[in-house]
Amino acid sequence: MKLVTFQDPDGNLRPGVHRGDHVVAVDLPDMRTLFELGDEGLERAAAATGPSWAADDVRLRAPIVPKKFFHTAGNFREHEDESKRVGWSHEIAPWIVFFQNVDAIIGPDDPVIYPSHLTNELDYELELAVVLKRSGKHFDADEAESYIGGYVIFNDVTARDIQREEMRSGVFSFCKGIDTFCPVGPWIVTADEIEDPHDLEMQLRVNGEIRQRSHSSRMWVTIPQIIAHYSPMGYSAGDIVSTGTVSGVAAFQENAEEWYLRPGDVMECEIEKIGILRNPVVSWEEAYGSPPPPRGEGSP
Repeated sequence: MKLVTFQDPDGNLRPGVHRGDHVVAVDLPDMRTLFELGDEGLERAAAATGPSWAADDVRLRAPIVPKKFFHTAGNFREHEDESKRVGWSHEIAPWIVFFQNVDAIIGPDDPVIYPSHLTNELDYELELAVVLKRSGKHFDADEAESYIGGYVIFNDVTARDIQREEMRSGVFSFCKGIDTFCPVGPWIVTADEIEDPHDLEMQLRVNGEIRQRSHSSRMWVTIPQIIAHYSPMGYSAGDIVSTGTVSGVAAFQENAEEWYLRPGDVMECEIEKIGILRNPVVSWEEAYGSPPPPRGEGSP
């Protein structure tokens, strides 16, 4: 089952189910409410009968805005290996976690706005993410499976020049939490549809050119282990847990300047059995109709 949040032809935002050539609304206020109902919410979605619209007549939005977005990293060691080849400034250690800015979330086909006054090194990061269907804390990997409600694609857009400065303190967040830097979608595929989340092809393309290509089996830990490891912080139903990016990011290429994103680029993140998350990059001027503002006082 593909769970979506969509805008109907009258402009109403609704949770629903994508069924091939049409989308059926679920009678709930939003997608987070559906996940807060746990299995009951998923059953209500599966049994939804309408109203419905042709898929071409609605606009898909970010499928869910969670209460908390657990951003984990270091789970694909190939990402660390490639960083060493180019002498990246800081180690990508195992078991990295921080919170993503949920206000930065955008959906399929929404533009990533290039803040040229903040960065010259805009990068992409393809990630598989998990949506939780239960609240809970302090559980082990065996129990973690029962918390998984579905899977979604996440593109962890990052300003690398800001990140290098932040990582001097050992903490980074601003570089990844800027407005529009969190594309998620195009829908949530429920866990029953994906027999093994560790057996998925992963690929990211920029303007049709493959930049990242990997496989979810290359994680050095399992998804239940990741979820269990961070459970002491406490989960709410509908929360998102990312699983980290794979090799192939722009920053870790010898000619990184040629790989960084620019206005006019189009990113396509594809994960087998989930789908394709597409987002264009647009300039600040195109998005807002005016030049970017000056950086605030105290900016480096």
